[in-house]
Amino acid sequence: MLYRKFATHLEQFLNNEPNKILLVNGARQIGKSFIIRNVGTRLFKNFVEINLKADKEGAGIFATVRSKDDFYLQLGALAGNKLGDRADTLVFLDEIQSYPHLMTMLKFLNEEGRYRYIASGSELGVALAQTPSVPIGSIAIEQMYPLDFEEFLLAMGCGQATIDGIAESFSKRQPLNDSLHSYMLQQFKIYMLVGGMPDAINKFIESRNIALVRDIQRDIHALYRIDASQYDDEKKLVIRNIYDLIPSNMENKKKRVVVKKIEGKAGHKQFSDYADEFEYLTNSGVALAVKAITNPKFPLLESESKNLLKLYLSDVGLLTNLLYATNINAVLGDECSVNLGSVYESVVAQELHAHGHALHYYDNKQRGEVDFLIDDYSTLTVLPIEVKSGKDYKVHSALDKFLSTPDYHISQAVVFSNEQNVYTEQGITYMPVYYVMFFKNEPMSTADCIIPAVPLG
Repeated sequence: MLYRKFATHLEQFLNNEPNKILLVNGARQIGKSFIIRNVGTRLFKNFVEINLKADKEGAGIFATVRSKDDFYLQLGALAGNKLGDRADTLVFLDEIQSYPHLMTMLKFLNEEGRYRYIASGSELGVALAQTPSVPIGSIAIEQMYPLDFEEFLLAMGCGQATIDGIAESFSKRQPLNDSLHSYMLQQFKIYMLVGGMPDAINKFIESRNIALVRDIQRDIHALYRIDASQYDDEKKLVIRNIYDLIPSNMENKKKRVVVKKIEGKAGHKQFSDYADEFEYLTNSGVALAVKAITNPKFPLLESESKNLLKLYLSDVGLLTNLLYATNINAVLGDECSVNLGSVYESVVAQELHAHGHALHYYDNKQRGEVDFLIDDYSTLTVLPIEVKSGKDYKVHSALDKFLSTPDYHISQAVVFSNEQNVYTEQGITYMPVYYVMFFKNEPMSTADCIIPAVPLG
């Protein structure tokens, strides 16, 4: 079984948060149901799983449920012999976005306390927007992602002790030795081909056959396109068009969404007219949004542009499948004729997003663009990041201009590349791209969050 960090988090929640219901949000096919099922059956004597999407497409017995009594009646009919009490029973409501009215009911089910509940979905942001009364205070929403690079390494047989040693080298800003660097770079490139979808990784471990992996990735990509068509009739084709345009947008110099390409009607609509469509793609977890910043100030949320946006596919394996199909040499062989810039940017975006970073990029007409900006909460400043896939990793004029702008008060930056050495030059730290696995947006320790009392007088 693939190791998932989220399983530990889920177990801690179920053990330590008895008064809330956890809603697990994330794209389809990333392993949400599997993890919940595995943890739930270990922690509870009675585990009841109801797939509400299957119910909606089939019998629809929960479609008309409008009260707690209605819900318990249907639940008892389905799983009466598996229901105990709150201490030993966990009810898992999978694909709960299929029935937004049940989102409101979670509050009352939780307050009554007959059983413990957990829910998951792939479009919870959309469902919550459609919910008449969001059960604030009764639920906690957590995001789940495809496997990140660290989880991929563990799946590939790399030991935790080795990863810990690499993490120590990163913390000391030291390079790995030649053999370990070659191993890590090769694994990172394989990760760009296979991606983080559990089924794709399992198939690769089983067969080492990228053609079989691509079959799975094509199915997942097709599923995501079908999901878009389940949105309302007016918007579904537009959503699908935006999703289909992501790879070609990434190959453009600017890489951002071009509004006139969405419906092929120049001047017909503005960026803001597609806000719902962009939100659907990001809330459903199939795309990552990277918002533009023109004047970077901490926190970046205060400086977001409302009309410039880059979209990345949520899984780099889906992207390399669309771009290169079964030709692995495009990524593994460093073919001179292939520009891997969009692939490297995508995998870095995926890692940063999975580690809790809000994604932004720098866009300035006079100074150019910088691939990513992230908030650095430890220093209360902004950290610019450039991603380089080729040998010219020290050529970055936009980043140089960015750092030389006095008004920004930013003196440190990072450049990721395939190079082994780690060093700092003129405020820029150069490091191998696999070190992105350690750029985690972790909360400060509890001790650092204590505000001392102020005495009177």
